Amino acid sequence: MSNVKVESGDETKGVDLDRILVEEVGQFGRYQIVTLLLAALPVIFSAFASGEYIFTTARISTRCLIPQCDGPNPVYAPDWVLNAIPGTSTSSFDNCARFSNSSQTADASGVCPAAWFDNSRTEECQAYVYQNTDSVVYDFDLACDEWKRSQIGSIRTIGTLLVLPITGYISDRWGRRVALTINAFNTGWIGLVRSFVNSYEWFLALEVIESSVGAGAYSSCYILVTELVGPKYRVVAGATMSTMFALGQVILGFIAWGVHPWRTLTQVLYAPQLLVVSYFWILSESVRWLMSKGRYDESEAILKKVAKRNKREISEKSLESLRASAEAEKLIEKPKEPWLPILVLKSRVILSRCIVSPVWWVTNTFVYYGMSINAVNLSGNRYLNYVAVTAVEIPGYWAAILLLDRIGRKPVLITGYWLCAACQFGFAFIPGDNEGLSMALYLIGKFSIAMVMTSVYVYTMEIYPTKYRHSLLAFSSMVGRLGSITAPLTPALALEVWESLPSVLFGTFALISGCLIFTTPETLGTKMPDTMEEAEQLSKKKAKTDL
Repeated sequence: MSNVKVESGDETKGVDLDRILVEEVGQFGRYQIVTLLLAALPVIFSAFASGEYIFTTARISTRCLIPQCDGPNPVYAPDWVLNAIPGTSTSSFDNCARFSNSSQTADASGVCPAAWFDNSRTEECQAYVYQNTDSVVYDFDLACDEWKRSQIGSIRTIGTLLVLPITGYISDRWGRRVALTINAFNTGWIGLVRSFVNSYEWFLALEVIESSVGAGAYSSCYILVTELVGPKYRVVAGATMSTMFALGQVILGFIAWGVHPWRTLTQVLYAPQLLVVSYFWILSESVRWLMSKGRYDESEAILKKVAKRNKREISEKSLESLRASAEAEKLIEKPKEPWLPILVLKSRVILSRCIVSPVWWVTNTFVYYGMSINAVNLSGNRYLNYVAVTAVEIPGYWAAILLLDRIGRKPVLITGYWLCAACQFGFAFIPGDNEGLSMALYLIGKFSIAMVMTSVYVYTMEIYPTKYRHSLLAFSSMVGRLGSITAPLTPALALEVWESLPSVLFGTFALISGCLIFTTPETLGTKMPDTMEEAEQLSKKKAKTDL
């Protein structure tokens, strides 16, 4: 909102919603806290939906079906397994190949004797025996087709690209509450339908449809909460939302540990999502959105409710001034300006930032999601590993909040990226028998990238001018989705190419991104730029902080 001069007795004041939040109704009182707690539930459910495929499509150990040895109900690891399948023990053998049949099978004694097989030749499986039936790998017979299994997560993530403009349109046209309830409803019913499908193609289609029309609940909640709190508490509110998402992932890990069959797990995770539809009647609409649509009576009623719940008072004069401010802003004619890409191309400084900032975002999503996905393939209990790797994000978010205003943006980002890189390279090359040290490095790496995730959002906003900040931030975020689309393929790279390849890739991206931070200016203590010229001057001079 622009500050419009409003006459009030002998004094002239600029009135906008932020000023009313600060001076009259309260920036972060009881009403905002209740709204934040209510928004936590859909955010936790969003974490369920975004991470459930890690467990429902999890890898299952397999072996070849040996027709002459296996009965109608084959056992995964029978005593004779090493006679027919290459391996070192009954708990460690080839998942995708078997010994070829021997031509000398006559008069062999015992159950599936070694004489029936030629251990000098191997061949691929024609059919499989699965260790369990807990994931879609069994139902859709994916067995050794690791790429086909891994691409489920990548295809799903493509839907998160499509949901941004769809949810944005709904949110701006019909309101934040409508966007939230539609996304939650779509997530719930499509997820439940998916739990009954019997083909890989339908499963894949419903994954991308669900994320395309239902993955916007988190952003809807984020906007609802941050638009209601005062400027002093917006970063804290945002970090709290990120914390709730991480908490949702932790809860997901425990639920998946207790409910193994993928169809039942999907139903347990998605059925509660339908409860969020009730939020249309429970949550208040965004005051900023109501004002932008000229619905002043509703927005003023909400502000009065906020003031009452916070034990504060809001004057009628302030409400009238706020209404006048909003009306005056609508009358301001926006001058015709060159197309944004043309402006960017004309400025070498801004063009450079538009090149490097998407690299940060690609690194963040690639490493962040990649580490969560690969956590279930670490040695030990896959569920506890996932819980630990997602829980360590929470201190990472709050470490960023504590450090950004104390030591600066660039030191936090460079330290975060390079610490993550060091941990990833260490994890890749440390001997496999050091499980404790490996897990410690993995957790520190995830802590570091979580710290960076929070920091880079703040930093990216500060290096772009106000007028184009949203568009340029959205550009970086959209390009950054390439990282989250690629991340689900990293388990296949580990299995098919080199076990440590994902960690080396994560470390390389983090190392490069840390170096790229040196090409941009420090923004701590500077006034956020309003124009292209001010943004260009950030690296040359420091302006006083504009509070």
